[in-house]
Amino acid sequence: MKVTFERVIPDEKSSFRTIHNNSPISEFKWEYHYHPEIELVCVISGSGTRHVGYHKSNYTNGDLVLIGSNIPHSGFGLNSIDPHEEIVLQFKEEILQFPQQEVEARLIKNLLELSKFGIQFHNNIKEAMLPKLRLMLDSEGYKRYLLLLEILFELSKCTNYEILNKEIMPYTIISKNKTRLENIFTYVEHHYDKEINIEEVAKLANLTLPAFCNFFKKATQITFTEFVNRYRINKACLLMAQDKSISESSYSCGFNNVTYFNRMFKKYTQKTPSEFIKSYSNNKVNVGLKAEVENKVKAEF
Repeated sequence: MKVTFERVIPDEKSSFRTIHNNSPISEFKWEYHYHPEIELVCVISGSGTRHVGYHKSNYTNGDLVLIGSNIPHSGFGLNSIDPHEEIVLQFKEEILQFPQQEVEARLIKNLLELSKFGIQFHNNIKEAMLPKLRLMLDSEGYKRYLLLLEILFELSKCTNYEILNKEIMPYTIISKNKTRLENIFTYVEHHYDKEINIEEVAKLANLTLPAFCNFFKKATQITFTEFVNRYRINKACLLMAQDKSISESSYSCGFNNVTYFNRMFKKYTQKTPSEFIKSYSNNKVNVGLKAEVENKVKAEF
């Protein structure tokens, strides 16, 4: 897995960038990356993995996350299943010019400060923001800019959200150790379904075992063993979302003991594998019913 610096170019005749991803998952790369621009990601529906700073978890009914400047993160199509549709806004804080003494300005300023930890908004907020985000795709000029301010102001008043990280991840941790971390991440990506020898990984990083353990904990805020377990659990979630059994998902992701797999799954997702499958199935039914109703309404009008 690569770790890259992304150069963000604003849309033509605009001070910020709007992206609408609505293509098969295979057409996109979801690399771990960072950029100076603040990013608002709205995954309209479906499941996948959110990886923001030190935080890594799964979403199962779409997602709405605000990510601060230079906070390393993966694309939200990571481990997702088709169809995947998302709307992304990327903007620099300096384009938001208004009197600092105004209440609205202070609220948005506080929101952007909080975004350095990563903010995940609850599903009801995502649904409320979605019409404005869709409208953004067809707007131009000052109307587009005013929509951005309106969205940020509405989010700044929200209380239904979760902070993803306990502390800010400096992008310098990633940029200074880019090659070493890429080698480690890629090794896990290629060997997560087998037994992983930590001493072999330490040699790959050109470090002694104690030095490697200290380096990895400092760079990611978790131990290497915890990183591998989280990676495997995320992969297992993907398999179960594709109707694989619990035991099949467990063994396919490098767990040799289903009981241990169940314990790790509950630790990192706050659900048992059975609860995850039930939750994911219910979401698929709800999304399907919603799409059916929307299509019926469109047909009638």
